[in-house]
Amino acid sequence: MTAIPSPSTELAGWRHVYSGKVRDLYVPADPSTGSGTESGSGTESGGKPERLLVVASDRVSAFDHVLSPGIPGKGELLTTLSLWWFDQLAGADGGRGIPNHLAASHTLGLGADGVANTADDLKSLIPDAVVGRAMVVKSLDMLPIECVVRGYLTGSGWAEYQAGGTVCGIPLPEGLSNGDRLPEPIYTPAYKAPMGEHDENISYERTVELVGAERAAELRDLSLEIYTRASRTAEAHGVILADTKFEFGLDENGVLTLADEVLTSDSSRYWDAAAWADGTTPDERMASFDKQIVRNWLAANWAPPREGEPPALPADIVERTAARYRELLELLTSA
Repeated sequence: MTAIPSPSTELAGWRHVYSGKVRDLYVPADPSTGSGTESGSGTESGGKPERLLVVASDRVSAFDHVLSPGIPGKGELLTTLSLWWFDQLAGADGGRGIPNHLAASHTLGLGADGVANTADDLKSLIPDAVVGRAMVVKSLDMLPIECVVRGYLTGSGWAEYQAGGTVCGIPLPEGLSNGDRLPEPIYTPAYKAPMGEHDENISYERTVELVGAERAAELRDLSLEIYTRASRTAEAHGVILADTKFEFGLDENGVLTLADEVLTSDSSRYWDAAAWADGTTPDERMASFDKQIVRNWLAANWAPPREGEPPALPADIVERTAARYRELLELLTSA
């Protein structure tokens, strides 16, 4: 796996603690305030910060490697899409509100007159350098389960189905083709491996062992509910949500809370609905709005076992991928 570069920008009021393949995580530089501002304590009784800053970079990864160059504007596009979906799932789509990890991005301080009473007294917790691609979120106790929901047969699921008629051990009807819609969405969880290791597909029974029967059922049912609602929303905009993955944590009251990114082009497979209906080949049917362009190019130009530094992405691959990210955001968020 390629080493993940550390962020080059220092952010006032925040201290960098972790970088994943795409996102960077910061904690308050001053634990007594939670954000480097004068707005009261931001530290929980156990010493854990109440707030975190999650910054989406323009990095792009495939086959467990971070590639170069990144996709210009990707971080802002993914953050915008996540925020839009969090709003939809909070009730804007007409469904019940799903608790999420978003926290207030501004604090109210005392003005020059000693009173907090004007818009000028509002102070953003998001530094100017990362505005548009950062979220202030609540600190949660994250659960070690990646909640994958599949509504269509594709990817590794298609390979397993060809071999034995199952996806993650779940039997499926005979006669399905690559890209077909499943009779109903299926929940195929994975274990979130420690940093630097690969996630591992697990059975539902294993999730019960990891988090208990009640919590495992709650994770499954909530994941399927979110997928069903998001799929309905996407289809209304001419887009198919083929599959996706969610991560959840527990807040200070033990409430299951949707976290991380949600329903972005990095965590989901999105296809063009018209192309899926009219296409005659798998490539035509599964015209994607995610980084599949990058995966396909890398698969064709970097032979297994794919060790060492991956080849640099050509400019046209970068631009085509960026264009698909932008197109998805425009399709989903249009009236």
